[in-house]
Amino acid sequence: MTEIQDADTPATEAGQAGQAQSSVSTVHRLRSVLAIRPFRRLWLVTYLCSVGDWLSLLALTGLVSEMMKSYQWQSFALSLVVLTQLLPGILFAPIGGVLADKFDRRKVMVICDVLRGSLFISIALIGSPIWLFVANFLVGCCAMLWIPAKESAVPNLLRRPDQVESANQLGLVMTYGISTISGFGLYSLIAGIPAYLNLQGGNLEFNIATIAVVINGLLYFTSAILVATRLPELSGRVSSAPKKEEEGDKPGFGAMFREGLKFAAATPLVRGLVIGMIGAFAAAGVVIATAKLYAQSLLGGASTFGLLFVAVFFGLAVGMATAPRLAQRLAYNRLFGVTIVFAGISLVLVALAPHLWIALLTVALVGACAGVAFLTGLTIVGSQVEDAMRGRTVALIQSLLKIVLFGASAGAPLLVALLQKRQVSVFGHPMEVDATRPVMLGGAAIAIVLGLVAYRQMDDRREEPVLSSLFAAIRGRRHAKGMLIAVEGDTQEDTSVQARRLAAALRAEGLDVLLAADPEHDERRLRTMLSSAELAGVRAQALVAAAVRADVVERQVRPALDSGSIVVMERYVDSPLAHFTATSTLEHQELEGLVDWATGRLRPDLTILLDRPGADAKGIGPEHHWRVQRLLSEMAAADPDRYVVVEAEGDADEVADRVRSSVLPLLAGRKRAVPQAAV
Repeated sequence: MTEIQDADTPATEAGQAGQAQSSVSTVHRLRSVLAIRPFRRLWLVTYLCSVGDWLSLLALTGLVSEMMKSYQWQSFALSLVVLTQLLPGILFAPIGGVLADKFDRRKVMVICDVLRGSLFISIALIGSPIWLFVANFLVGCCAMLWIPAKESAVPNLLRRPDQVESANQLGLVMTYGISTISGFGLYSLIAGIPAYLNLQGGNLEFNIATIAVVINGLLYFTSAILVATRLPELSGRVSSAPKKEEEGDKPGFGAMFREGLKFAAATPLVRGLVIGMIGAFAAAGVVIATAKLYAQSLLGGASTFGLLFVAVFFGLAVGMATAPRLAQRLAYNRLFGVTIVFAGISLVLVALAPHLWIALLTVALVGACAGVAFLTGLTIVGSQVEDAMRGRTVALIQSLLKIVLFGASAGAPLLVALLQKRQVSVFGHPMEVDATRPVMLGGAAIAIVLGLVAYRQMDDRREEPVLSSLFAAIRGRRHAKGMLIAVEGDTQEDTSVQARRLAAALRAEGLDVLLAADPEHDERRLRTMLSSAELAGVRAQALVAAAVRADVVERQVRPALDSGSIVVMERYVDSPLAHFTATSTLEHQELEGLVDWATGRLRPDLTILLDRPGADAKGIGPEHHWRVQRLLSEMAAADPDRYVVVEAEGDADEVADRVRSSVLPLLAGRKRAVPQAAV
């Protein structure tokens, strides 16, 4: 079990303690995902393939430069390599999505890795610049088949839906962080070998590039072996309906492709996701295409250009790191569109920035918004799109990424060339406006408009003003001055006794405390009012439980929080979720959505989880007890900065002492905030 902190740790209140432990929580969440062996192995495969991708960029560029002696062709070496890798995304990404949903994903990945390795080896053996571009194009085609298969398989390897976000974080860190450094470092090491060994003679640079290409091929062969022999789990599927093989023949390739397009067009969530991604990628393409000239407009050179890219990637890292925190306070479906709108607004500030330091800050802000939006979008696909359609959804996004980036990167320079520099007069003073500024404003306008459209498509809480939710998310978890403490456990006897004793202990310390109504009692009363017999359906029981909590939250909890009180409530959310999940076929994610709607996403600032090794309560069987306790433990492990896990074995007085000694140090600062208690 995970406990929050020692009793002698200095803290003011639970909210501050949670913020102080944010890094611990993040590390714990990432470790819990890496503890899953299949995902850990897939993470290693991602590392090998990503290193190969970055290494190929340098190795192929070096080979093209050596094969083509013309200075003009050498100047286009990098652009040609990138272009031949970009084009397959336009043509083959949708095909890859259908393959990922139709065939065994593990076999698709193995075949693509073997083909990529063979193509890189052939580049080194043939030595022709024409074949280099053809093979690089085919490698890009294989990548567009490999990526949807891999991304759509990741959620099936995890234990819980809430781990999708952490898995995406790890994947992005590996692809754009660790692998990038490793790929560039490996190329530098290969390039330095002749100097280390004092080798002379021959075309050393050509030989270095050839060696790098061969090593690249071996990386993909290694990936294929690992996927084929160590990752049988990639072949698994999650089915929510009867298999089509039992109902009839599988749909054909064309039918699946059309089905994927209809799904994206008819599903508001996916439709909004696609629209938002188009806006984000269009803005990104404009920034990439105009970055060089924009740096010159800031009276800088190559160093300024480099600093701008450093600021973008720094912002991306910060955004991806903070996205889970924001998602705890603002729903994914809202967070995605909002961050794209904020990225567009930040790009407006970039376009208007008069000095380098302002430009660096605003560019970093654009990167941070992009990082949050990108991670949120991947999490939505992984956690909310059904497995049967996930591959095609990933492929559609990948295809749009290539198409929009290609179009924006090609169109922005043309607009800059047409607009050119202009002289304007501001208060009688002439000022030169670089053409990159209005082009960036145009990209920002596209991002803002499409971000708003995406938000309207995906928002499932239109009655709740987004600005108030957003400001509350920026300020912190709580909307009110008070503090909500939940007492959770698998037996009502434990939670009821300990909630009352905790409330009494806090009042004795001079704190203003409200002990909220017992939801279980209200549930029984409401069921009696609805029918003389117990409700038989699980969904009906879940609706009753949600209705009771909605009533308690609106009548008691929120007014008390607004007045600055501490609210102690037993069996608030986690215990009912665990019991319904353990005793029914309802999905945990479906129940969470119902609870979020009923409570307005009001989550406790602190949750006391009573951990009892054995069940002795009436009506609780051992098997059910262990299932519920495991689910509660997983909830605590996924968010340890919000939980205190207390051993509940022993008599009520002993347990109450443990609860009090765990909670009081976290509330030390509230005595000064509320000098006189209202008992």
